[in-house]
Amino acid sequence: MATPHNEAKEGMIAKTVLMPGDPLRAKFLAETYLDDVVQFNGVRNMLGYTGNYKGKPVSIMGSGMGMPSIGIYCHELYQFYGVENIIRIGSCGGLKEDVHLRDIIIVQGACTDSNFAAQYQLNGTYSAISSYSLLEKAVNFSKAKQLNYHVGNVIASDYFYMAEGGSNLKWAKMGCLGVEMESYALFATAAYLNKKALTLLTVSDSLVTSEETSAEEREKTFTAMMEVALEIACDEA
Repeated sequence: MATPHNEAKEGMIAKTVLMPGDPLRAKFLAETYLDDVVQFNGVRNMLGYTGNYKGKPVSIMGSGMGMPSIGIYCHELYQFYGVENIIRIGSCGGLKEDVHLRDIIIVQGACTDSNFAAQYQLNGTYSAISSYSLLEKAVNFSKAKQLNYHVGNVIASDYFYMAEGGSNLKWAKMGCLGVEMESYALFATAAYLNKKALTLLTVSDSLVTSEETSAEEREKTFTAMMEVALEIACDEA
């Protein structure tokens, strides 16, 4: 059942897939947390793995950067591989003074400056939101682990580098907690295909204070978010 971007055969991918943007983070997660790991994808080096967490099947696969990239991979997982739940686990820039480095944002909804929803030919603006059942579990597991977390909206932007005068800080005035580049496409695709989706983000840098973490930290130390996602996947299995 290979697709243009995924060489997995039928039955190789679990019902719940965790999706970091970085395929090396997918590799790190699989090697660190899963037992009996099998690599199911290597096309374009977008690594995907399936293994067991606490005896339950879980898959982890990179999504790449930006909405066009995650839009491809999540569509194929939902449409052709029977995946029911995708949990994006990524990093973001903080947009509020009280959203600190390494805090977790449990994304309730995604605003966007993208034209992704134009494909649905709607006479208005589509509000892309997460699955409440997955969000509720994320909150409960985060509380149990006594993590520093926030629940709210983010801005999913097409722009990492903006032209002079542009700023995602304007979205903070509308309540957005952070900025990233994927969640709107994931939530919209899940809604269109009647599937479930959630995003968990760790704050890697702050657009307010200019603090930031290193690339290696983003790949290997954002484990609290990863463990919450794994607990949700195990509960959904």
